[in-house]
Parts: sequence; C-alpha cells; structure tokens
Amino acid sequence: MNKQLNGKIALVTGGTTGIGFGTAKVLAEQGAKVFITGRRQAELDAAVAKLGSSVTGIRADASVLTDLDAVYAQIAKSAGKLDILFANAGGGDMLPLGAITEEHFDRIFGTNVRGLLFTVQKALPLLTNSASVVLTGSTTSIKGTANFSVYSASKAAVRNFARSWALDVKDRGIRINVVSPGPIRTPGLADVVPEEARQGFFDYLAGQVPLGRLGEPEEIGKVVAFLSSEGASFINGVELFVDGGMAQI
Repeated sequence: MNKQLNGKIALVTGGTTGIGFGTAKVLAEQGAKVFITGRRQAELDAAVAKLGSSVTGIRADASVLTDLDAVYAQIAKSAGKLDILFANAGGGDMLPLGAITEEHFDRIFGTNVRGLLFTVQKALPLLTNSASVVLTGSTTSIKGTANFSVYSASKAAVRNFARSWALDVKDRGIRINVVSPGPIRTPGLADVVPEEARQGFFDYLAGQVPLGRLGEPEEIGKVVAFLSSEGASFINGVELFVDGGMAQI
C-alpha cells in the first residue's frame, strides 16, 4: 500500500470497533502513527493488539472533558503534534418522538455534539498548520429517519460545525471536513435491532443502496486517509457521503 501518510500523527476517537477501528487500520497501513481512544480498557487493549505496534491506545470517554485533557497530554508528551484528527466517537439508538427521554437526548448529544466540539477545540494547540480534521456525520443529516430524530439532529449539528469551524481556523490552513457514512457493517449497526431480526435489517438496508450492499469500515477509512493526504489539499468544509449513492439518488 502507498504509505502517503508517513510521518503523520493521527488520533481516532472511538477507535476500538467499527468505523473507528477500520479507519485506524487504514491510517496505520498508510504510514501514520495512530492513537485511538475507547471507553473500555479490555476492548482498547484488544484493538491495539490487532492493529499493531504503530497504534497506541488511550482509555477515554469523549464526552468527559478531563479524559480529553489526558488524551492530548499523552499525545503532546509522546508525539508533540497532531496532523490528523478523526473525531469519530459517538453513536445513537432509536426512539419515536413520543418516547424520547432526557437521558436519551443528553447521552446522544453529550457525545455526538458536546464531546465532538471539545475533542476538536482541545486539539487546537497540538494541530499542525495545514492539519486535517475529519468529523463523522451521517446520511441522516439530510434524510429523515423514523424513530431516529435525536441522532439525526446531532449529525446535522456536526455538519454545521464543519462549516463554521473551517472559517475559525482558516488562518492556520487547517482543513475541516465531514465524512457521512451510509449503512456500514459494524457492531453498532447490528445492535440497532435484536439479533433475530439482524439479517433482515441488513438486507433491507442493502436494498436501499444503489450499489446493493452495505459498506465496510475500511471503506470509510480510505476516505478519511484521502482527506488527510496531499491529494485533498484544496478540499475544505465539505460533507462527503460514503453511502453507495443511498442519499444521492
């Protein structure tokens, strides 16, 4: 594989599974030294063991600001800079409008919006000029989805963050973009429905995608790597849909 990210220092939040894990794998394969975060130490250790020696795990919850401080303190001490930030930690579950609770709202916005905001803000002193920041969005930022309104609203907020933040950091040449996946074969997607309904759910989602299949986490990783490379040096403030055409046709 072309090691177009040799010498780059990257952070992937929520890197123990799914899209985060797949992206950390691609970034490491392309030559970056990668830090990943995860909330559970056992899962973090298992991910690092699979990803190899160029990946370092830091236990952290992206919604806890003191955890973020500790993450950046460790990166500052061991690497001294950050070239790539993939602010990926987040998630959500489904509830119809009449069943939404404060806990549901606070948990999803706490990680997907508040946590992401401070993940990027606290990275600023370490980010190099012309660094790449990539935020995880979703096709739900432009499409209505029954029972998924809180998650969808959180991802719409992420997309708007990128528009404004790209202006806030323009004097440093830092690029901020959003990658919005369609249905990707991850444990998080599988957990949306009970196990006995899972295959039918996957088949339904694949039927909504013009390419006729689910995406794989590494396919998101390749896009993040591209956006973090010299090939994307004039791409800024965009929402790039990696969805097999699902939200486009």
